[in-house]
Amino acid sequence: MKKIFIISICCFCSYNIFSQEYIVEKDTTKLQETIIIAQRKLSNYRQEKTLSSIDAYLEKANQVTMIKRGNYAWEPSLNNMVSDRLNVTIDGMQIFGACTDKMDPITSYVDVSNLEQVNINSGQEGTENGHCVGGGIDLQIAPSKFHNSGLKTSVDLGYETNGNYKVAGLDVEYSGNKFYLNTDAIFRESDNYDAGDNKEILYSQFQKYNISLQGGYQLANNHVLEANVIYDKATDVGYPALPMDVSLAEALITSVTHNYKNADAKIKSLESKLYFNTITHIMDDSKRPDVPIRMDMPGWSDTYGFYSKASLAEKKHHIRINLNGFYNRSLAEMTMYPNDPNQPDMFMYTWPDIRTLYTGLYLNDNIALNAQESISGTLRLGFHQNKIAKQVGVESLQIFHPNTSDSKNRFLLSLSGAYTIKKSMFDASLGLGYGERAPSVSEGYGFFLFNSFDRYDYIGNPNLKNEKALEFNTRINFKINNLKLGVTSSFFHISNYIIGEIDDTASPMTIGANGVRLYNALNNASIFDVYLNTSYGFSKKVSFNSSVGYNYGVGSNKENLPLIRPLSYVAEINYNTKKFNAALQLEGNGNQSKYSSFYGEDETPTYAVLNLNLGNMFHLKQHKLVFKYGVENILDTNYSTYADWNNIPRQGRNFYLNASYILF
Repeated sequence: MKKIFIISICCFCSYNIFSQEYIVEKDTTKLQETIIIAQRKLSNYRQEKTLSSIDAYLEKANQVTMIKRGNYAWEPSLNNMVSDRLNVTIDGMQIFGACTDKMDPITSYVDVSNLEQVNINSGQEGTENGHCVGGGIDLQIAPSKFHNSGLKTSVDLGYETNGNYKVAGLDVEYSGNKFYLNTDAIFRESDNYDAGDNKEILYSQFQKYNISLQGGYQLANNHVLEANVIYDKATDVGYPALPMDVSLAEALITSVTHNYKNADAKIKSLESKLYFNTITHIMDDSKRPDVPIRMDMPGWSDTYGFYSKASLAEKKHHIRINLNGFYNRSLAEMTMYPNDPNQPDMFMYTWPDIRTLYTGLYLNDNIALNAQESISGTLRLGFHQNKIAKQVGVESLQIFHPNTSDSKNRFLLSLSGAYTIKKSMFDASLGLGYGERAPSVSEGYGFFLFNSFDRYDYIGNPNLKNEKALEFNTRINFKINNLKLGVTSSFFHISNYIIGEIDDTASPMTIGANGVRLYNALNNASIFDVYLNTSYGFSKKVSFNSSVGYNYGVGSNKENLPLIRPLSYVAEINYNTKKFNAALQLEGNGNQSKYSSFYGEDETPTYAVLNLNLGNMFHLKQHKLVFKYGVENILDTNYSTYADWNNIPRQGRNFYLNASYILF
């Protein structure tokens, strides 16, 4: 099957050579949220701490929830579906975590200094870079900077009282007519944080730094060649919700990109990229005083890939094409050291060197019916292959699944269609989608992966069928003078819903575990969400925003699905001028009455917290100084949410100050 990958590479290269005609792309995606991250663009945004983590930015999106196992590396969930059902990419590049316990989601390997914005697409709208069921999250790097503005520098400093949290960042950029070079670095360090009522949360500390280098050269009027390197390293990361911590999470992310843009040609843009990334992740429990048995759990993930994206326009058609492919190697081990020195060490592969090969083609056509109406359609076809490189891995899985072979091929299909109408008083869209995904490495090939959420050991199943989702989504927005009302809703009917089922015949490997679950599939599951968003402008300076959401999820076994968001709400009143802003925010969840005890979940009570955000901006000749400061959880409420692993409490009262000095 490597021939298919090679053929795809050849197509990729020939596509670049023979593409001479180009056209225009219109951004007509629906159910999309774009979160601005670039620090200079944030200067006038009232709601942001300029030095927030990527996780904190993502959490502000309507349909995104962050699953927290500690104070670092939160796992994104979109439409109540966690990372196995999402396609999370960095600037279109596939990258896969190296931790079997999801302690290193992709979002943890970049920082705000690396990115321009995050595009969040719900359901099958998120398949531009790969197959998914719940949606796609693309963390986008800043585009080319041929501004001829010379040298620019910015310095960022931040401090938060809760956890003695410190942040420092430096950005240096040179931009000419034909050449630019940008480098940035950011450092973060936090001690244990305190929950409400000054309760210290042990093992919640972390330390991280991130360095990136990006450069570009204009080869000709329409051709640009760029290179990007990101190095990210986190050490001494505590996970209070888990029995182990992380001594090292390290990533090197590299890419070379060729860009072609021509406003007068039929093909308006063509972006082609070759990339490589490698991750090393080491779990250990050396700082935990009392454990039944000492363990080391290192993991590695290497990915080689490419994509070539084109945008075209032909009369009423606006077309996007993405030909992409990758080759990933995922390996994880576990060594147990008995407390009795006379007992031998125990070793096994928890990911037995899984090689994943994928290549696929994505098409998106948006057709303008008239000035107000349009229809759009997407199609993604892909070939997906898993291979077990370690023979001992094949033999281990054959204990539970006798028909296991060393490789598994799958063909994946995703398609969607939507109708959109835009009037002066309202706009609306209606969409349908169908998508498939392959099981993740853990779902297919994991071996005795302990899940502290329900305290079961999980074993993968290579013979799982593709998970298939039928999706319905709608959105409608009204604008009446200064009042804006919007409703967004999605419904997913998922066949072959992958989830762990108890196997009473197997014995757990982890001391104290409740038993063993084998990954299997429910006949189907249903997930529904609806959000009501409102905003009202009292004046040019004062405005009010609010959002209320409701979610529901149940399987064909009549059991509630885990990690389904209960009734949630956020409301804030804002005051904005050119040089000052303030926002008072109330956010909370209702009682989680539909929790899933069957899958190890318990009921989370209602909560509400109050936050105050303030900002000032000063112009000092040609330079700019920006302050963001405020208080989070003003009333020092002690609470946890449904998304907090094992109910670890969230931060109590926190005073913060971010300062950015930008030298033009």
